[in-house]
Amino acid sequence: MAWLMCCLAATLPLVAAGQAAPQATAQTAPQKVLRISYSGSESGFDPPQLSDVVSTAVVASLFDAPLTYDLLARPARVKPNTAAAMPVVNADHTHFVFTLKPGILFSDDPAFKGQPRELVAADYVYSIKRYYDPKTRSPSFFHYQNAGLLDLSELRQKALDTKTPFPYDTDVAGARVLDRYRFELRTAKPAPRLPYVLATAALAGAVAREVIEADPERSMQRPVGTGPFTLAAWTRSSRIVLAKNPLYRHGVHDEDAPADDAVAQAIAQRLRGRALPMLDRVEIAIIEEAQPRWLAFLNGELDLLSVPPEFIDLAAPNDRLAPNLARRGVQLRQVVQPTTRHVYFGMEHPMVGGNAPEQVALRRAVALAYNAPREVALIRHGQMLLAQSVLPPMVSGYDPTLKSEMSEYSPARAKALLDLYGFVDRNGDGWRERPDGSPLLLELSTETSQLARSLQGLWKKSMDAVGVRMVFRVATWPENIKASRAGKLMMWITGWSAAIPDGNYFMDLMYSANKGQANSARFSLPAFDAIHERQRVLPDGPERDALIQQGLKLGLAYMPYKASGHDKLTWLMQPRVVGYMPHPFMRDFWRYVDVTAPAPAP
Repeated sequence: MAWLMCCLAATLPLVAAGQAAPQATAQTAPQKVLRISYSGSESGFDPPQLSDVVSTAVVASLFDAPLTYDLLARPARVKPNTAAAMPVVNADHTHFVFTLKPGILFSDDPAFKGQPRELVAADYVYSIKRYYDPKTRSPSFFHYQNAGLLDLSELRQKALDTKTPFPYDTDVAGARVLDRYRFELRTAKPAPRLPYVLATAALAGAVAREVIEADPERSMQRPVGTGPFTLAAWTRSSRIVLAKNPLYRHGVHDEDAPADDAVAQAIAQRLRGRALPMLDRVEIAIIEEAQPRWLAFLNGELDLLSVPPEFIDLAAPNDRLAPNLARRGVQLRQVVQPTTRHVYFGMEHPMVGGNAPEQVALRRAVALAYNAPREVALIRHGQMLLAQSVLPPMVSGYDPTLKSEMSEYSPARAKALLDLYGFVDRNGDGWRERPDGSPLLLELSTETSQLARSLQGLWKKSMDAVGVRMVFRVATWPENIKASRAGKLMMWITGWSAAIPDGNYFMDLMYSANKGQANSARFSLPAFDAIHERQRVLPDGPERDALIQQGLKLGLAYMPYKASGHDKLTWLMQPRVVGYMPHPFMRDFWRYVDVTAPAPAP
């Protein structure tokens, strides 16, 4: 999902676009370079400050969480990363003890004064505390807040109340160092899915305190971690270059493929035991528009491509690789992503917010009037599943049999609701007014891409059909996310992508304590909060699933989000790419990828 901070404009040097890899000499093999692209932009590389997809993918290569996911296992399974084993957990899921592997080193940085810097337990305790520091303004803080780590929320509140620096050196039960390689986490209530958080670098990547404190204002631009890659070059919203970390020693390809997945089995057998990463460099191009991305892949300038929906019929008609691509040896992977595309309504905005019956009716009418099936068919070209709620497939609590009003397109019902609650045309100008006679004018925030423009046109046509006037506020993604967190947007076309395989992650979109974080809509309903708090302490199972469904039904009734669908992704790979398998929650797939030949000359 998502999930951006306004950051400094300075950039690092960039390898020129299209620049070939360094030439091999008699003593060196050609560098293994993987070239990929994203349509969205990045905000920086400091784990607690991030929520966008690109930045969170990159930091997963720069920093290490204690745990990680098995790339090939389905359903998703967590395994140790920098931890020597899975954490020791008590029966109530309120006490977690992690033991780290010794000898893992941070990449070099002047803050270390020329000395090797080993990863230790104190680094994780410090890194977790940074999410609580008000100065960090973490959009992901809610993951720890909702888990209820003991005493840390109180420390945060004290820092807010007294306007004093966060007391990092205060010993608390919630996150405590036991010895050089062991730390413990304690929660006030059961947190059975807390290990998922500790398997995600954007939520639990270890930073070195001396690096952060040496240059705190540039933490987004100065990533120093223990991950398989380092940041070699960066030009904002244009290009990111990652280089193999020479100090990385703790990763081996030992993934566990399902017995019934021949492709995954072949990957596991071919790469088992190989030291990670296998690549020397990853070059990431930010290409916002779909056509240049598509042409770059066809021209051999990209090694991997998530096919833009408008080109799906050229790439994989009827979900089969196009013959011309098959003759070139191009490979195909397809997967449904745990992502929800939605528009949220600002629940504190006087035009669309509030829980009064007429305001609820307005939101439900707008949702009914929007032609989501047309978005799926014509804009997404079938590469999206119609949403029945904000909860996507592949997370706990998802019910594939649910059919709800969320997916319904009915201008007639929308008009009837608007008429019933007094949203009628009072002055004969063809546009509806509010019940008090004031203008009804919806403002939908969006970006500048071709996809955004197509969605604007569909929203405008849908609202025109029911007599509701709509205008658009166009800005960059970082500008919109900043305004969203400040509660300044009426409506925004955005989405939420699962970082963990837990339905709670999407229920968090409506939890009142998460306003300004996951809860961009700023929805607040005590009945929903009570259900949400009950389900998140339960282990996975029918009881918890039933509560999640109750919460989703309240979301449908009050409609703070109009969810349109869940992404279906089609990936293409050049013949030289080995080992790529899409994972629903692991962002930095390239640590597991190899290439069999140098990148072609541009």
